[in-house]
Amino acid sequence: MKNRKQLIQAGVCLSGALLLMLTVPQIARGQHPEHADHTDHAEHAKDSKHSHENMNAKFLNPDMDVQAWADRWEGESREVFRERLAIVEALAIEPGMRVADVGAGTGLFTGLFARSVGEEGHVYAVDISPGFITHIRDKADSLGLENVTAVLSRFTSATLAPASVDLVFLCDTYHHFDDHAAMLASIHSALDTGGRLAVIDFKRIEGESREWIMEHTRAGQETFVSEIEAAGFAFTGEVAMPGFEENYFVQFEKR
Repeated sequence: MKNRKQLIQAGVCLSGALLLMLTVPQIARGQHPEHADHTDHAEHAKDSKHSHENMNAKFLNPDMDVQAWADRWEGESREVFRERLAIVEALAIEPGMRVADVGAGTGLFTGLFARSVGEEGHVYAVDISPGFITHIRDKADSLGLENVTAVLSRFTSATLAPASVDLVFLCDTYHHFDDHAAMLASIHSALDTGGRLAVIDFKRIEGESREWIMEHTRAGQETFVSEIEAAGFAFTGEVAMPGFEENYFVQFEKR
């Protein structure tokens, strides 16, 4: 696998003003008709039953403490939080792009993407958790922005319209897919011609990775890359992130 990796050095050259702008999440309340959430909650619950007793069940709990997850995920102890600006820089998002933040969680990257795509672009914050979706929509109401849509997804589908996005971003999310083949098919369909898929996940290396990662993540980078390629994506390279110790960052293009 090493032989086929293109190492891309990611850097961040942001002024103090831009740093402040990107660090504050800006989440909008816009609803594009083709992406409006018409998912029936009973159907969502039924769909979730197909999965094994898994790590995702807690995110469906109606009593879930969303703020506790925000405190956990949006702090300096988390590698991807510390590197969030470098990650956005490496994605080379342009104004007017349509970006899907699949597994958006508390919206850490959703707000950064919203700034990058500008008023002419759009960001879809996709998650299986009604609690996270409500959290994102509440932020949308409070900020009054229009370029982000919160989308309640299912375990087998991102519930995005065909050819509706230019970039799909998965951060510490792919290993949560119970049915990766179905989810990848859904993502492949949602991407427009030439669309990109960016994946950040945990390095799972026997004898090197922490016990938590070994138990939490079902497979390593090579397996995940092979699964994604088999789903109709071409591997385009690995982004070298100097601040990453436990994560990797790979990119693909829709074939």
